[in-house]
Amino acid sequence: MSTDFEATERSDRFQTLKRRHRSFVFPVAVAFLVWYFAYVLLADYAHEFMSTPVIGNINIGLLLGLGQFVTTFAITTWYVSWANRRLDPLAEEIRADLEGAEK
Repeated sequence: MSTDFEATERSDRFQTLKRRHRSFVFPVAVAFLVWYFAYVLLADYAHEFMSTPVIGNINIGLLLGLGQFVTTFAITTWYVSWANRRLDPLAEEIRADLEGAEK
């Protein structure tokens, strides 16, 4: 028996899965890109601001640069937690149906 992947893609559950995924990924990606480009623009055009000392040799530019790494790991952790709760159960249902149809 063959599986109709196009019918699965048109199903309500699959559409819900795509909608949930996009509702998280698109806004977070836009927010991160705004934050990233703000950092790049500040580094390029606001030299005095970015070189403002905070503690000893640590300046605002260094803190914002390290903040980019922290933000990346935070978003990754957030997405994994969110996907485990909101995407994976639905994806498992869809996969179980597909595997059942293949037998």
